[in-house]
Amino acid sequence: MPFGEYQYNVDDKGRVIVPPAFRDFVADGMVVTRGFDNCLFVFPLTAWERIEQHLTALPLTDPESRKFVRFFYSGAAKAKLDSAGRIMLPAPLRNYASAESSVVVVGAPNRLEIWNEALWLQSLDDVQANPPAPELLRELVG
Repeated sequence: MPFGEYQYNVDDKGRVIVPPAFRDFVADGMVVTRGFDNCLFVFPLTAWERIEQHLTALPLTDPESRKFVRFFYSGAAKAKLDSAGRIMLPAPLRNYASAESSVVVVGAPNRLEIWNEALWLQSLDDVQANPPAPELLRELVG
């Protein structure tokens, strides 16, 4: 699983570097899509295939399921590392995540996240100001 955080700039063509530490994780290709909290999620293809199975299993008759599938799936774009270790972020995804200049690429279980730097720092401040419930912390640390 990828972990750590790395700061980069999105270039004028909408490309961002995937940190060398994360490249093996996405070497076979990836899917970039809208994430939660105004970040982008980057899934390796194998993880995305599992997600697609879950999304297609959601009931078409449920309005909340349809909304979620639209949000998550409609913004999805396949990506491959170029020779410089970068990926292209389509304009709609850059707009959604305010990822036009300084970003932070973050490792997370089963995915990478790409954050606007200011939003990332704010999310860290939010966790410090409002720590997770003690029950969750006990589960994590035993």
